[in-house]
Amino acid sequence: MSIAFWGAGVMGSGIGRNLLRNGHEVVVYSRSLDRAKAIASAGKGRATDRREDLAQGEVLFTCLARPQHVEAGMLGEGGLYALMKPGSVHVECSTIGPDLAEKLASAARAHGIGYVQATLGKTPAMAEKAEEPIFVGGEAEAVKKVWSLLEQVGKPENVGSANASCAIKLISNLIGMTNIAVLAEGLRIGRAAGMDMHQLLKLLADTGAHSFQMDARGPNICDKAYEPARFALTLALKDVGLGADMAHGWNVPVPLFDKARELFAKGVEQGLSDADCAAVAEVIVK
Repeated sequence: MSIAFWGAGVMGSGIGRNLLRNGHEVVVYSRSLDRAKAIASAGKGRATDRREDLAQGEVLFTCLARPQHVEAGMLGEGGLYALMKPGSVHVECSTIGPDLAEKLASAARAHGIGYVQATLGKTPAMAEKAEEPIFVGGEAEAVKKVWSLLEQVGKPENVGSANASCAIKLISNLIGMTNIAVLAEGLRIGRAAGMDMHQLLKLLADTGAHSFQMDARGPNICDKAYEPARFALTLALKDVGLGADMAHGWNVPVPLFDKARELFAKGVEQGLSDADCAAVAEVIVK
């Protein structure tokens, strides 16, 4: 099976390398040929900086930073759907909203192309180790065609629809990013009380306040250490915005998530865009 891969960023590169480690011949695209070569060198890969080369594969994987990159790359007169072969499958791994997933699936269907939403659930480190949770949705025939590939690069779970695939990741990020903001406020109170911040974290870890984000980012907040960014604040804002918009589109009130969105937006305004999302703790609220 010939495979094309577009996604040389920190999340996508692990997926691409695992396809190659499993012996597949993969055409790897990036606007930076050096970045494409770095992934292609993991196996039988061919690096290219010509996007149209991606249209030759039986399966195309995309894992891009922002929804607008996916939309621009796939749709329209110069988009890849117009170039891909009927019967091929597009596996979309980016974090996007259900509305765009539906738009992509409809356009792919019109070109005789299968569409599978395969949203990635956790971290680049897990993607590198082929342990990434993958929320998979799409038409049964297309999902069946690529299932063995997904098992080679992560831990796929069939959630039925592309809508569900998108929603699970966005709900996860809404809760996770809002939890960081709540954690930051709690630690701010502890700092005002004159407490040792790391002792406070240790004590909170044995209470109902404990969470994944406390373990992952609590020490960073205590030490005001936000570099290097594991997940940039600007990307957190993007995901919280996508999730909140999804909820509003379905008439679901989400006042806490809306407030978190405001805080992350203030962080961007205050110059924290490229810092880790834990830097929401430094947002000045007036």
